[in-house]
Amino acid sequence: MADPKQPIGSTTAGGAPAESDRNSLSLGSNGPLLLHDTHLIDTLAHFNRENVPERKPHAKGSGAFGEFVVTGDVTAYTKAAVFAPGTTTRTLARFSTVAGELGSPDTWRDVRGFALRFYTTEGNLDLVGNNTPVFFLRDPMKFPHFIRSQKRLPDSGLRDATMQWDFWTLTPESAHQVTYLMGDRGLPRSWRFMNGYGSHTYLWANAAGEKHWVKYHFHSQQGVENLSGAEAEQIAGADADFHRRDLFEAIGRGEHPSWILSVQLMPYEDAKTYRYNPFDLTKIWPHADYPLVEVGRLTLNENPANHFAQIEQAGFAPSNTVPGIGFSPDKMLLARVFAYADAHRARIGANFDQLPVNQPLTTLNRYVADGPMNYHHTGTQPTYAPNSMGRAWSDEQGPVAEGWEADGEMVRQAYALHAEDDDFGQAGLLVREVFDDAARDRFVTTVAGALKGVRADVLERAFAYWRSVDQSIGNRIQAQHTKDAGGPNPGAEQDEAKAVGSNSIRETKTFAAK
Repeated sequence: MADPKQPIGSTTAGGAPAESDRNSLSLGSNGPLLLHDTHLIDTLAHFNRENVPERKPHAKGSGAFGEFVVTGDVTAYTKAAVFAPGTTTRTLARFSTVAGELGSPDTWRDVRGFALRFYTTEGNLDLVGNNTPVFFLRDPMKFPHFIRSQKRLPDSGLRDATMQWDFWTLTPESAHQVTYLMGDRGLPRSWRFMNGYGSHTYLWANAAGEKHWVKYHFHSQQGVENLSGAEAEQIAGADADFHRRDLFEAIGRGEHPSWILSVQLMPYEDAKTYRYNPFDLTKIWPHADYPLVEVGRLTLNENPANHFAQIEQAGFAPSNTVPGIGFSPDKMLLARVFAYADAHRARIGANFDQLPVNQPLTTLNRYVADGPMNYHHTGTQPTYAPNSMGRAWSDEQGPVAEGWEADGEMVRQAYALHAEDDDFGQAGLLVREVFDDAARDRFVTTVAGALKGVRADVLERAFAYWRSVDQSIGNRIQAQHTKDAGGPNPGAEQDEAKAVGSNSIRETKTFAAK
């Protein structure tokens, strides 16, 4: 594989040399990100303002309201009221594509957003996930670059396979997610027939202060069904709003889709020695290590009365959390905690949280003032804290109940490696042990087709990328691409024989998020 290093040459907004476009500044490799990483903040803040008013990623989507009913008992792990036994909570869900614009077809091959809001008695709890348990990146400095690589060329305004594969192959950590994307899950039949995942690692704390790391899994009770490439292409031309229409009409008919929420729970201390870095967004925790624990059922049963007011103006943000639920050293999560709310301030307005769809059920007492479209205000009460005028203010000190410890130098580097950390290992397991023979065949056809028109040097790097995932699959992809291009196909029979041997491995049901 080609050396991914590029000459140092980018600058900050002020013209000074930028220290890194790959790694954010953190306290130790697993520690929290630092607000005074001005290059990261500038990168994310500028990215959030590139498009107005359309969302930059996740622009095309829709959603519905519903309820979440707790069916299990996880009080041993979290004190959050939303997950207390027997609790019912009003919810809002929004589904979306990642790369497509507002007018793009719902059935393009893409990751699907799976964003949820719980209107809890303790405030809004938002989860911003996808229909896959992993993501393309582990460091937020790369996120704007990734999204631009999936968008359009600056001159022609066209999407371009070369720049997509150029970015992916120069970013090996993307391999696990790209394998999901090029597999069957890249084309869900509808939003009702796909799973959802919180993807990130969060922290749960119970009433006694005991802590666990947690991952959220929402399993479709309609089953998981996907489209073939030909079906998706036909639907894209016939009905670009196919997924939006399907959800709206199904709920209108009384066919209310539901998902069972289960969580994986990792004891706090396990994270230090677990074989994979548990905070790396490109990794899963195998279910054999941390089995699923059922929490409750999410049901969508109420269509929006006004799509713009209740779906387009919905501002999901992982910064919306409640007591008993906290963040983790997941760098992508920590950056999203800032970036999502800031994107809504840029896209909708500084007081986007005052719109009805974004308001919590709880009574607010915030020390923010004015700004455009300010509706809720505090009258003549003091706008500062501390004050001696009788308005309540907060001043907690000491350890944070939902926090973690960190110590180390300020560094720009990737996560510290755990025993089995690498960029291609879990993607290879996904291909060999979760995909069956037919899924592998479809995968080879899909990837070979996606490489059509890619520039020669990037194409060779793409073949090497897939051989790093699995030697046989990489050989088959190259052979299929050569065949599709009408060129010679030496060694195809040998490659096919190797593939048959690899495909004989039995499917492992405990792996990933199956």
